[in-house]
Amino acid sequence: MPLHPEIARILSTLPAPPSGSLDPAAMRAAEQAQVAPAAERLPLHSVGDATVGDVPVRVYLPSADPEPGVIIYLHGGAFFLGSLDTHDHVARALASETGRRVVSVGYRLAPEHAFPAGLEDCYDVVRRVAVEGEPLALVGDSSGGTFAAAVAATAHDDGLDAITHQVLLYPSLDLDFDEDRYPSLRENAVGYGLETAGLKPFNAFYLGSGADPADPRVSPIRRADLTGLPAALVITGELDPLRDEGELYGRRLAEAGVPTTVSRYDGAGHGFVQHFGWLPEYHRVYEEIAAFLRGEA
Repeated sequence: MPLHPEIARILSTLPAPPSGSLDPAAMRAAEQAQVAPAAERLPLHSVGDATVGDVPVRVYLPSADPEPGVIIYLHGGAFFLGSLDTHDHVARALASETGRRVVSVGYRLAPEHAFPAGLEDCYDVVRRVAVEGEPLALVGDSSGGTFAAAVAATAHDDGLDAITHQVLLYPSLDLDFDEDRYPSLRENAVGYGLETAGLKPFNAFYLGSGADPADPRVSPIRRADLTGLPAALVITGELDPLRDEGELYGRRLAEAGVPTTVSRYDGAGHGFVQHFGWLPEYHRVYEEIAAFLRGEA
């Protein structure tokens, strides 16, 4: 189906991307300028900043007596963008819809912090937050989905079995951006927000700081053995260039015996939960996550 009309309308109002080299500082400042004032954000029982080890986090409590379990949320942003602030609305919605405590991770970004600094931050938070017998879900969108998948695999290899669920929202799972690798890279190359031609320059800061696309920690789809990984919910957008790699990973998880649900959202491009989660058709993602964590999906 075509792009959702409201998404198409908003995309038509955006200026063309700047020519020349990307400027991380300028792009981060532009993102920060779009963050809603605190008074306009979804109210919760409490929201507070803290550190876990040396890693900044933001902790969200939906109520005084939240549901059992914790969600560790890893924001997207091509490994060099995104922050606790820019994705605050996503973390709030996760807490509100699931009823669980959410810990959002402010991991270190490329290019200032070379691979695997950000990945190590995410894993360190998981190790420190995990409580034996308490459900623990990883939720990540886009590059945060990369980290979620990689952390789940690393924890399994290390014998840390605390992670019970992984939710990958339109994840970037294969950082080899050969345009012939997946049909969606060509089918959805232009006109839906994220464009295939932009994948290499947007990820250049990460790859240029030591991340090798052949490393399964960088491209989780390269992992040969997916057995024993946590139950997975993979969310994709119909019109996302990254659609096919997410759906292939979901199929491979299922073939490896991992309880897996793959859910494609029609009319949606990349980043639709972050940018268009206020539309009822896409806010439903949070309800789907809640059902998955309750074992209803």
